[in-house]
Amino acid sequence: MTSEPRLRVSRVHFPVTALGPGDRLGVWLQGCPLACAGCMSLDTWDPTGGVELTVEQLVGMWRDAGAAGAQGVTISGGEPLAQAAALTALLFTGFEFDELDTTQLGAARLADAVVTGRYRAGEPTDLIWRGSANQRLHLNTDLGRRRYAEFVDLAPQRPPIQVRAEHDGFWLIGVPRRGTLPRLERGLRDDGLDVDTVTWRR
Repeated sequence: MTSEPRLRVSRVHFPVTALGPGDRLGVWLQGCPLACAGCMSLDTWDPTGGVELTVEQLVGMWRDAGAAGAQGVTISGGEPLAQAAALTALLFTGFEFDELDTTQLGAARLADAVVTGRYRAGEPTDLIWRGSANQRLHLNTDLGRRRYAEFVDLAPQRPPIQVRAEHDGFWLIGVPRRGTLPRLERGLRDDGLDVDTVTWRR
């Protein structure tokens, strides 16, 4: 008898409106071997961080979100394909397709849409849901093509960003444009708010 697959998860949030169309369940997986310079989510790199959840627990969260009106799931990270076994939703991965092993490619191909490519701070872009110009939005399924075709070349005037407050601070959901995070820090300090630590700088 095999044990139920488990995923190491940084956080789960609903609703997410900044990483795909409609209200979505957002799942950030923990652990990233790519360590892109300039990443805003250094807290998701450590593969021993976060919490371990079973696939059944995540499916339960999806059922709850679906009952509350969720229109999709976004799986990000960290690097989701470092835990490729059970991923079947929208993935943001720093890998390119030609770098993937058979298990990773199988997981990525099951997703309706996948954003691929490492974040490169020196190659900014205005394209939605992408942090750098090398990153691509792949539409893998008929549903993916129907729901995401209009977003492949979309460059909104302002990218969608959410702010989530928690007991020990706040975090951003979305893909901010270059220079946004330092401006945010300065603005908070100018308003008298002490910024102790941030996830986009060591």
